[in-house]
Amino acid sequence: MDKTLSRDGTVIAYRRRGEGPPVILVGGALSTAATEAPLARLLAPRFGVVTYDRRGRGSSGDSGPYAVRREVEDLAALVTAVGGGASVFGVGSGGALALEAAAAGVPIGLLAVYEPPYTPGASGVRFKAGCTTRLDRLLSVGDRAGAVELFLSVTGVPADMIDRMRRAPLWHGLVSSAHTLAYDDALLGDGSVPASRLAAVTARTLVVCGGSSPARTRLSTRALTDAVPRARHRTLTGQTHDLAPHAIAPVLADFFAADTYPLRRAC
Repeated sequence: MDKTLSRDGTVIAYRRRGEGPPVILVGGALSTAATEAPLARLLAPRFGVVTYDRRGRGSSGDSGPYAVRREVEDLAALVTAVGGGASVFGVGSGGALALEAAAAGVPIGLLAVYEPPYTPGASGVRFKAGCTTRLDRLLSVGDRAGAVELFLSVTGVPADMIDRMRRAPLWHGLVSSAHTLAYDDALLGDGSVPASRLAAVTARTLVVCGGSSPARTRLSTRALTDAVPRARHRTLTGQTHDLAPHAIAPVLADFFAADTYPLRRAC
């Protein structure tokens, strides 16, 4: 993997596939560059696709203490490394990170996000506060496996599937990244859509949800679309929060190709 340095000196490891206009994939909770590799391979024939280990995961460093602005700086460093501008796609909490980066002025040409897990409304804010309390308690006593189980259950993974995951080889990798769940939690603030900050996003933005995702998730993406000035919404029929790469790849390819049209006309 290639490496770049974030503003605070943290090493950020990334991999680029393809030679076209740069597209950075920002993974969600517990994901690594490897998690996003299947989607990257589908997009690589048309784009230079970058996947990376977010701070505290895989081959990237983890200078402390954590702050959201540090992860924004990580993404800014990647944009610089690939040429000073890029399109970005973020999944889950990675979408929240991408939105924060765009609002902070990171040069993102086109932005797409899939189901950033905001929980707007009074009941959603209470739910988020309860999850934060439980997560902090588990991590404070070193119960990393418990933190992973909490995350999985909150995101709708059935208990029997969690039991099977505990016996699978992937479990060790999830537990090793458990501390970064607090980072994703911090990215979401109190759970509400940060409309005042997102009003600063100037990039054309595509907000996507799955047609088979829970109603509260679909409503959340609608609220997000309303908050971002140049956003439009799309629903992918049959998809859930566990997004299939082959379902999103053609959507992203069409959306991100719009940024290359002026270059083609100039040629």
